[in-house]
Amino acid sequence: MAATCSILPKGQLLYRNAVKLQVARRFSDKGWFQSMFVHEVEARKDAHSNLLSKSETSDLYKIQFHNVKPECLEAYNNLEAEVQHKLHLDQDYPCDVVGSWNTWYGDQDQAVHLWRYTGGYPALTECLTKLNNNKEYLHFRMERSKMLVSRRNQLLLEFSFWNEPTPRNGPNIYEMRSYKLKPGTMIEWGNHWARAIKHRQENNEAVGGFFSQIGDLYEVHHLWAYKDLQSREETRNSAWQKEGWDSSVYYTVPLIRSMESRIMIPTKSSPLQ
Repeated sequence: MAATCSILPKGQLLYRNAVKLQVARRFSDKGWFQSMFVHEVEARKDAHSNLLSKSETSDLYKIQFHNVKPECLEAYNNLEAEVQHKLHLDQDYPCDVVGSWNTWYGDQDQAVHLWRYTGGYPALTECLTKLNNNKEYLHFRMERSKMLVSRRNQLLLEFSFWNEPTPRNGPNIYEMRSYKLKPGTMIEWGNHWARAIKHRQENNEAVGGFFSQIGDLYEVHHLWAYKDLQSREETRNSAWQKEGWDSSVYYTVPLIRSMESRIMIPTKSSPLQ
């Protein structure tokens, strides 16, 4: 009888062989009946935030999603730019804007802001306390509220293996890919992406990678920069030509509950252009 040839991708073959080996070991070590009911779980030694974030820094990030009334978007952008500029110049506030965008493809009339708090949670608390006693800022919030339909935010930490988000010249478009993961899979996600990210840095497209701490949990945001949509297409396609990228995708896809892609245009005041 002629031998059959496998047409499975390399990554899938590796995964299937690993599963077979794991099952065989379980049966031989404990017997088939016991293996159906007993599952050993390795004890966690630390929180995933400590294992995955940059240990040499204590920066905390906040991302804001503001859905703006369509007729108010230009006025909203001007007002935000004015306030952000003042906070940048005021050294009493340990925070800065990493980037500000309007969504081009995705939720329409949406503004996205990424803030960094140098010093972590104490810096965040200090900023909030000062802003709540700042009459000018309170007036800004009142005016801004008249322009909004809804808003939400999250507090984030930065993956240790991603680039530090730093100002860059444009023009660029930005893609934010947001992944909602299955609870308990963040460490596994980080392990795979620590290897996968090397395939996506040659064209300087990797801007930053973050995972949520407060707000919607087990959510990951990857931020990429491209010259245009055609450049995005070519860069993403080229990753599939690199050995190891296919298996990284294969192993991370089962960890995802849902995902979303936003194409965003920087506002005039954004440090990321």
